[in-house]
Amino acid sequence: MGDDARLDTLFDADRQKIDRFFHKLSDDECREWLWDWQVWGRKAQQAPDGDWRIWLVMAGRGFGKTRLGAEWVRQQAEDDPDARIALVAASLHEARSVMVEGESGLLSVGSPDKRPVYESSVRRLVWANGAQAFLYSAGEPESLRGPQHSHAWCDEVAKWDAGALRGTSRAISAWDNLLMGLRLGDDPRMLATTTPRPVPLVTRMLDEGEAGGVVLTRGSTFDNAPNLPARFIAAMEQTFGDTLLGRQELYGELIGDLVGALWSRALIESAREAIAPPCTRVVVAVDPPASAHGDACGIVVCGLGDDRIARVLADCSVEQASPERWARAVADAAHAWSADRVVAEANQGGAMVEAVLRAAEASLPLRLVHASRGKTARAEPVAALYEAGRVRHAGMFPRLEDELCGLMPGGDYQGPGRSPDRADACVWGLTELMLGRAGEPRIWFD
Repeated sequence: MGDDARLDTLFDADRQKIDRFFHKLSDDECREWLWDWQVWGRKAQQAPDGDWRIWLVMAGRGFGKTRLGAEWVRQQAEDDPDARIALVAASLHEARSVMVEGESGLLSVGSPDKRPVYESSVRRLVWANGAQAFLYSAGEPESLRGPQHSHAWCDEVAKWDAGALRGTSRAISAWDNLLMGLRLGDDPRMLATTTPRPVPLVTRMLDEGEAGGVVLTRGSTFDNAPNLPARFIAAMEQTFGDTLLGRQELYGELIGDLVGALWSRALIESAREAIAPPCTRVVVAVDPPASAHGDACGIVVCGLGDDRIARVLADCSVEQASPERWARAVADAAHAWSADRVVAEANQGGAMVEAVLRAAEASLPLRLVHASRGKTARAEPVAALYEAGRVRHAGMFPRLEDELCGLMPGGDYQGPGRSPDRADACVWGLTELMLGRAGEPRIWFD
């Protein structure tokens, strides 16, 4: 179909022009029009022109990356009966549940009578014309050593190393093995879709640029706003809108790490889990503000599981709060999480801090702690716990994580705001759980 068939043109057309357009179409074309991605996809979701080797789509969540990838694969399969396509995700489960069977996956796009058959026993999709696609896990790089392909779709490449030990080359190995096998047909090409994260594989593609045959498409969550629930858009703006994590996850920006910072975003991502197991001990850590009109009151909930791994469970911090308000927030957090202890920094008027908290809840299991070292000095042994895999984040805590990534060795803070109040509370909580009152490391034997 020509450019006059594009949806944006039809939106602007009057009824007579629309009638003339459909009158020119055959019955088969009318049926196909409903599934024509050239009509329904946004311009940024269409494959770029030119002689490229790798199309990197780096965009925010909800942009439509999965639909884009599925439609691109469908087009290659329908155009080329000899196509042999690799579908690579962080795990085989994600390859199947997202790329194949998801709401925007390959079994849901295109004309129903042209959709492929999924043979789960051999992890293969087969189209009626003979084209085939095969599922792979980036967690098994050796599975990509040997097979040959004409095309590949790699989904969420920035998380291929999630959960692996820092410094691993698993993602790079999987990518390189795939590239070496991309040698079928006259014009082998690869699509990589991802939410941006400053991991080695993504930065490598960006460094290669057009000189290396890489073309880049950027986009944000809000580009796809007409197809997303208004409440979702509002919630994302409220929760993440003014954070670095929001710029990354929603606006599709690649947020680089500060050189030498105690925490990196890759380190935090490797420590993230969706659901925390039951905790045997829970503490609420508090970094009280100096005044009601200054910094935030950091309130962070941390727990320790039977596996002797600590979890950051919640960030209940409040900003520009009166003593009564932040004390009530602490008491509420302690009740909500059945905390065994409340740990509060007492350098800023210890007696006042205790009095305010006792006024909010007399029965709080309170312990005051006094800082003899600076914030970043206290943070260093806690950062080491992350490096050792002894801490997890049970969810996403954008403002807390922004502050952690701004803590530098030697006492410098280069994160958002004047002071890392959330990060300091987190450090107090994890120190209480993992390092003991004296702040000395413990050795755990599994």
